[in-house]
Amino acid sequence: RESVRVIVPSSRYLNKVAGQLASTIAADSAEIYALIQPDSIRWQIIPNTYELWWETDAKGVLERMIKESDRWWTEERRNLAEIQGLTIEETVILASIVQSETKDINEAPTVAGLYLNRIRKGMLLQSCPTVIYAAGDFTITRVLNEHTKIASPYNTYIHSGLPPGTIMIPEPHFIESVLNAEVHDYLYMCANPKKVGTHMFAKTFREHNRNARKYYRWLDEKR
Repeated sequence: RESVRVIVPSSRYLNKVAGQLASTIAADSAEIYALIQPDSIRWQIIPNTYELWWETDAKGVLERMIKESDRWWTEERRNLAEIQGLTIEETVILASIVQSETKDINEAPTVAGLYLNRIRKGMLLQSCPTVIYAAGDFTITRVLNEHTKIASPYNTYIHSGLPPGTIMIPEPHFIESVLNAEVHDYLYMCANPKKVGTHMFAKTFREHNRNARKYYRWLDEKR
């Protein structure tokens, strides 16, 4: 029997994940895609490189990923999730939002802490990436008012709490950023024009509006 190394990537596109898996084993990508689509399955996919038998079928792939998820979720990590007031599934869902908001792993714990603050206060998350996911259009670069009205359980502008499933398959270190979220009083964030890819954080809506005006001026300058 021949064993092969199979890469399970972090991605928002499940078809790409299925294609990546099927590229090195006998399993059919369409069958893998059908199995990993449900909300109850997506959150259990931990991106990594696995060693599988070449002849592994789609069901075998799924069983292996669930097994790896169970192994990753050690007692220590489960306890950290409980301390945050989250189930392990909710932790992964929030991690998928955090990774969609920032690619800077250094500020990920800050973003995670902000969303946890909003959850604990009963505030809407108002996460733009969830709106883009709800729209099903990943080419959207600027979320407008019309987008925030999309009727979808994934739209956190109109539904409180976390969405019913992940909006992407997050990398493990973003899950860790939720488990070890920064403790602070931030409730708002806005893209930082001085350091593209990062954010300006605010404790009050008034302060947030000042940050937003800076960002809008920068957008106008860039046309």
